[in-house]
Amino acid sequence: MIGLTMFAVCLGLLLLGFPVAFTFGGAAVVFGLIAEGQGMFAMMPHRIWSVMNNTILMAIPLFIFMGIILQKSKLAERLLESMGFLFGEMRGGVAISTVLVGALLAASTGVVGASVVAMGVISLPVMLKYNYDKKLATGAICAAGTLGQIIPPSIILIILGDVFQVPVGDLFMAAFWPGLSLVLFYVIYIAILTYFKKDLAPPIHLEGEEYGTKKQQVGRALKAIVPPLTLIILVLGSILFGIATPTESSAVGGVGAVILAGLYRQLSVKMVWDSALETVKITSMVFAILVGATAFSMVFTYTGGDYLVEDFMMGLPAGKWGFLILSMLVIMVLGFFIDFVEISYIIVPILAPIAANLGINPIWYAILVAMNLQTSFLTPPFGFSLFYLKGVSPPEIKTTDIYSGVLPFIAIQVFVLAILVIFPGVFGISSTY
Repeated sequence: MIGLTMFAVCLGLLLLGFPVAFTFGGAAVVFGLIAEGQGMFAMMPHRIWSVMNNTILMAIPLFIFMGIILQKSKLAERLLESMGFLFGEMRGGVAISTVLVGALLAASTGVVGASVVAMGVISLPVMLKYNYDKKLATGAICAAGTLGQIIPPSIILIILGDVFQVPVGDLFMAAFWPGLSLVLFYVIYIAILTYFKKDLAPPIHLEGEEYGTKKQQVGRALKAIVPPLTLIILVLGSILFGIATPTESSAVGGVGAVILAGLYRQLSVKMVWDSALETVKITSMVFAILVGATAFSMVFTYTGGDYLVEDFMMGLPAGKWGFLILSMLVIMVLGFFIDFVEISYIIVPILAPIAANLGINPIWYAILVAMNLQTSFLTPPFGFSLFYLKGVSPPEIKTTDIYSGVLPFIAIQVFVLAILVIFPGVFGISSTY
């Protein structure tokens, strides 16, 4: 029971606000010494060394760098302004354009916080100015911002590729249609809601010389969309068609982002330097958590905690389906309190061998986990997207408005996840080996 006690202690410390990496690492040291003594950690340096030499994980800092460069080149501002012109005259048009821009940002930057903040700063004041419902406006922004968790090139898919030991390119390909399905269902929901409740999101009529003709608006939109779309095709296309590995394509993405910043006339030595520093900070955070998680999983496995979990899961009624339902519920509940990186490196390695023993396709299960973890960015009380948006919202937006606004989008995510569980063939994924 040492492993399970250690896990419970870690959750308690996280709820008290202790840093994640040090919580898992520190708990592993204390309980490891209790269980075995110093000999428990004799191989720890080799484990850390293997993490640092993992070529799959090399793609993480490069994709982060690409996303930060594109964020600083004001890509989001250009896309939101252009798409707003195109869809603004529809009911709910700005909310729909926000979702579509969120999808483009997800496929190009993948940085959830940056996407939510950018759309919150730009789209939210426009929607409030034209009397959009606060809940609809905030919910659309938060939901659109989290699309970077499932639409490739997603950092979480790279992490899960390492955890499940499956090709990241296969995960990118498998996640493509579920990600687009989420976008489609978001748009359908907004369109239907605003059709029946016309006062929630009235149309915006943009007229006058400052906006130009419709033809000019379409031209500006194409100029804003084509460059990042080209980069997306180069990065994802090279992976999906087997031309490059994810690590190689992430390098292409980094160079492409710098070129786009130059085309947008935003490139400078300071910008590249600042982007590199932010990349190092984020990457260091991810790898610090990984080192702590490695120590935790080593102690957890040594003390037999994984066997207890496996025996319990394998003994569930309904076999594979019982395991799927319970594991998805556990991941969803944990997502209310802890980050996707910790869940990926602490919980998923315990569940992955059980899924393999039940004959579950690891790619399918990894996509289920990724879709589930995306929901964790929206679920109160600790959904990161909610905090990001609240930080840039005007005073009239209350926390309760944001919490209420995301609930329908959480329901949509759960609905798509259920379809993916019951009918994986709809998305071109097999549920078994």
